[in-house]
Amino acid sequence: MELAKPPLVDLTLARQVIARLGITAQDLLLAEDTEAAVPTIAEFIPVVSAAVSPNTRKVYVYYWRKIEERWGDRRLDQLLPSEIKEFSYELRTKVVQRRNARGGLSTSEHLIGALRCLYHHAVLDGVIPQRHNPAIRVNKPRRQPNDRRALSAGMLAVIRSVASESGNDPELDLLIIDLHWETAARRQGGTNLQVDELDPENCVVGLREKAGSFRWQPVSPSLMRRLVKHVESRPGITNKVLRYRDGRPITYRRYDYIWRRMAQQVPAVANEHISTHWLRYTTLTWVERRFGFGVARAFAGHQTPRPFDSSVTTTYIRAGLDEVAVALAAMTGEGHPLTSTDGRPG
Repeated sequence: MELAKPPLVDLTLARQVIARLGITAQDLLLAEDTEAAVPTIAEFIPVVSAAVSPNTRKVYVYYWRKIEERWGDRRLDQLLPSEIKEFSYELRTKVVQRRNARGGLSTSEHLIGALRCLYHHAVLDGVIPQRHNPAIRVNKPRRQPNDRRALSAGMLAVIRSVASESGNDPELDLLIIDLHWETAARRQGGTNLQVDELDPENCVVGLREKAGSFRWQPVSPSLMRRLVKHVESRPGITNKVLRYRDGRPITYRRYDYIWRRMAQQVPAVANEHISTHWLRYTTLTWVERRFGFGVARAFAGHQTPRPFDSSVTTTYIRAGLDEVAVALAAMTGEGHPLTSTDGRPG
């Protein structure tokens, strides 16, 4: 006995509903199998952790652990945007208030970023369709205006004085401050600096920073001599340049120690939350005002124009290493091997 065919109007209505939901007839046929195959959050986190870069893993591992504690037994397609927002707010209220705290906004941003990374890989692997991705429907909190700015010459002198006259290793701390002032390096550039990437002949150092980027950066001859002497006087098993007296390489904890000490002795450092990144602002502001945007961008390591750069002209104004060396020579008052005797690019 043949089943009666549904009226044409019913078929048309069904197709419209399916189209509105963004699904296909194939999706309906595979619904039961797909549901059974969707892994739990706890099952999929190790997959994503193994697929991302070490830097990404370092940023998100804490938040993945929190996500697993909260929703580990839930299937990836069962999480709701409202639950993410609720958990984000909950973590914000529990954040530890540090010297540079911003009300837990960074915690919310990283939680949502960790979830977006997780679900992005789930979609790429075909584990779930994009419409089951709740993380893309939750907005990250709007960042507060950046209050960092260039330090005055007087404040920079005070910071260098405190670094060189206090603490348990003044020589190391002043070397760190001067390295970041001359190179505008991020903290990663300091902790990743390697002995075999010091070039005393050309007075350049190799900086390894965000997303595995690498660039050669000029330093003054006097700073290069100090870096070499620092390594020679502190033998150790590490290839890292910045190290303690016993040869152990420094970590971000040394930077935290430096700025906590600064905050205790210099009220402005505590009040304005001055940190290593302010040295980068100081140097790049000085360079941009005197040598222009192109040289400042090269000095910062921003050689590739970003998609939102306001003018195609930025493609044609890339500065070379010799121009960066000229700016450095003017800033430090020392000649540099990459410049000619009259201070122009060599």
